[in-house]
Amino acid sequence: MASALQSVSPSAEIAGGDQALSMNIAAAKGLQNVVKTNLGPRGTLKMLVSGGGDIKVTKDGKVLLSEMQIQHPTAALIARAATAQDDITGDGTTSSVLMIGELLSQAVPFLNEGVHSRVISEGFGLARDKALQVLEAFKIKKDTTDRELLTSVARTALASKLQGPIVEILTQIVVDSVLTIRRDNKPIDLFMVEIMAMQHKSAADTRLVKGLVLDHGSRHPDMPNKVDNAFVLTCNVNFEYEKPDEKTTVAYSSVAQRERMVEAEHKLTDDRVRRVIELKRKVCSEKKGSGFVVINQGGIDPMALDMFAKEGILALRRAKRRNMERLTLACGGTQVNYVEDLTPQVLGFAGVVYQQTLGEDKFTFVEEVENPFSCTILIKGPNAHTISQIKDAIRDGVRAVKNTIEDGHVVPGGGAFEIAAHAALTEYTKEVQGRQKVGVKAFAEAMLVIPKVLAENSGLDARDAIISLQDGHTAGHVVGLDLETGEPMDPELTGVWDNYRVKRQMLHSVSVVAEQILLVDVIVKAGKQQRGAPGDGAMPDAME
Repeated sequence: MASALQSVSPSAEIAGGDQALSMNIAAAKGLQNVVKTNLGPRGTLKMLVSGGGDIKVTKDGKVLLSEMQIQHPTAALIARAATAQDDITGDGTTSSVLMIGELLSQAVPFLNEGVHSRVISEGFGLARDKALQVLEAFKIKKDTTDRELLTSVARTALASKLQGPIVEILTQIVVDSVLTIRRDNKPIDLFMVEIMAMQHKSAADTRLVKGLVLDHGSRHPDMPNKVDNAFVLTCNVNFEYEKPDEKTTVAYSSVAQRERMVEAEHKLTDDRVRRVIELKRKVCSEKKGSGFVVINQGGIDPMALDMFAKEGILALRRAKRRNMERLTLACGGTQVNYVEDLTPQVLGFAGVVYQQTLGEDKFTFVEEVENPFSCTILIKGPNAHTISQIKDAIRDGVRAVKNTIEDGHVVPGGGAFEIAAHAALTEYTKEVQGRQKVGVKAFAEAMLVIPKVLAENSGLDARDAIISLQDGHTAGHVVGLDLETGEPMDPELTGVWDNYRVKRQMLHSVSVVAEQILLVDVIVKAGKQQRGAPGDGAMPDAME
């Protein structure tokens, strides 16, 4: 094969046969060794240093694989598959890399004995289907409206990313945020959970705002900084002079004519502002002690701001488009695009709207809203590194809670499923006819990599931990690994749960990637000519 390719492309770099397979397996094991110490609540951290000297400390597999510069093509393929796992389900990145590396490692003894890689890959396929059947039988149906269950799921997800008291604080915040935006008979839209960062105080001051936090404020010094019992008008109206889209020339014959034209422009904008002021006077006169807030996606010119300020209206301009939908879901009301549509029915309501200035940044808080379907997680921390870590953990936490609600099932954690799958696959090898059973056997042994690494990262003896878990499973119990003592524990009693869809997606993806890597028998470094004459063998630098 290699000689045939070289005759077609003499300058191509080729690795074929056992050499190609050995290179691929070595790359998978190398990537596995990099991320394996990250797994679990007691995993270690990785420090990433950019070319510019920026430092990032993380134990999130998705962040690590996304930020690392991976040059080996097989390792890059595995990294892309693992990050796709995170994009789809929100978790399972590190576990996917470990499983792929272990599947290929378990295949090595059989390859050395002369078993064809096609036979092993077919065995992987049989084992995957059996493992999925085990997962279907192993999952537990739960009432996903149970707050205690959701809290346990969130705690399990967050504990693998963060440590210390902050885990309990964020657990409650994550559960409350998802329950806030949940609506009956409608899919959960996590875009309705805004994550806002404020470099201020400590991580323990992170809180959930059942409303909205905007990263800008008013642009007039006389506007109120706090408005109680506020009617909220969300609109997309230009309260400034509109410039023509095309380049135009306006000719006038006298100063008086020019002044009339300027006055007409002023009148158009002023009339829009007066309509808003009239609505404010009407609703505020009916409800004493109330205020009025305008949040506009368009611009507001200084004259209009001054008119709003004189009426005691807090007006914000240039609000982000993504916040406009969140505002109506949080406060109620309807977004208005024309001042002709202004009625009391289009207004939302918030108990308090106030501004907070932090250095040169200004934030606007919209709180105490009724029946909010949008909320904001306000992350606080003393430095950018802490904020980044918390933000990554919160994203995984809200996805875990959302998955649990939508699945209606959970899977006992702490390596319980992997122990059960290993036992079932070991029995299944007795039923498989032919040489494919070696692939099933390799898959069964690879399932143990998760509890093994959990034990190693906790400073425990992996072999003793696996034996005690297997003894507990043989006795008919559902057992996971207690990372503090190394003894078997009941995941349901301790509240250690994994997402069903994460396990299902992982089984699908790792087997497919491992099968594909096993079936690669030639690696060719080649590409289209970028420079030089055709056939001169010039290779682009980008192919390295």
